[in-house]
Amino acid sequence: MQFTASALAQLLGGHVEGRPEISVSGFGKIESAKPGELSFLANPKYEEYLYSSQASILIVNQSLVLKQPVSPTLIRVPDAYAAFAQLLSLYEAQQKKSLKGMQTPVYIASTATHGTDVFIGAFAYLGEKVTVGDHTQIHPQVYLGDRVRVGKNCVLHPGVKVYADCVIGDDVVIHAGSVIGSDGFGFAPKTDGEYSKVPQLGNVIIENGVEIGANTTIDRATIGSTIVHRGVKLDNLIQIGHNVEIGAHTVIAAGTGVSGSTRIGEQVMIGGQVGIAGHIRIGNNVKIGAQSGVSKDVPDGKVLNGTPATDYATSFRQLALVRQLPEMERRIRLLEQLLASKPD
Repeated sequence: MQFTASALAQLLGGHVEGRPEISVSGFGKIESAKPGELSFLANPKYEEYLYSSQASILIVNQSLVLKQPVSPTLIRVPDAYAAFAQLLSLYEAQQKKSLKGMQTPVYIASTATHGTDVFIGAFAYLGEKVTVGDHTQIHPQVYLGDRVRVGKNCVLHPGVKVYADCVIGDDVVIHAGSVIGSDGFGFAPKTDGEYSKVPQLGNVIIENGVEIGANTTIDRATIGSTIVHRGVKLDNLIQIGHNVEIGAHTVIAAGTGVSGSTRIGEQVMIGGQVGIAGHIRIGNNVKIGAQSGVSKDVPDGKVLNGTPATDYATSFRQLALVRQLPEMERRIRLLEQLLASKPD
């Protein structure tokens, strides 16, 4: 597909600076884009490439002040990053429209049903009473256990496994290798030192608009449901324990682990490799820095960092003091020597 600068500007609500008739048919990074490709500049770190870029069209902020002439045609918009993301989304949606039908071989139970314009890839498995909504894509080697429900306009990438009775809403994206509904980590100690497995009889509910990264695992509840509310974005390699509840529009970065029965509020931001203990509550609009360890309840609006996690500013004051310890030790020794040398 080809788009002219004038058509793109109209779509994005921007204005053209250069040749409105020039067209592009692909995307590229600003530092390596070729003629016929479109790129963008949002981060000032990359501004040096603006003046050497070979891209045919660049999307830039309205506020950008040129320091020298440029060869690409510019489309000025209020927010270049958001505009470029909008274009990529439209392009992706256009690509998805062409992906429909059923490859072979697949296994679809006689009681399973699916909507219109779905795609079911080779070696997919749809168990008894599975339902799949309209325009959903089930890529190769996806497993949907018995009674799983998948909504409309979803994409389950290759190798996704969804255990029995789990529910996935509309507009959900689950990336390759993720496991939804595996058993929670429930074992009861016995008097002989061994452990007895506690049956995990609940399910996982994923609401509308959620995106789950590759190789992320979400455990089914012991009883009831593990719930990921609408609009949540989970990165790769995240572990969500049984009976956890994650509030709407929360984002969690890679490598984070959330222990069982913890409740996370809405619009929370959690950095990479954070460890969160079980049976605690994290309020709304909380921010937790990377590699923090959270072991107790967190009220609304707190910004935390460190292990154990503490107030963000306090944690950095503590780090600053730690770096000063060698000098403080030296000074203390000098003071001790001075005191020892003084006559009684």
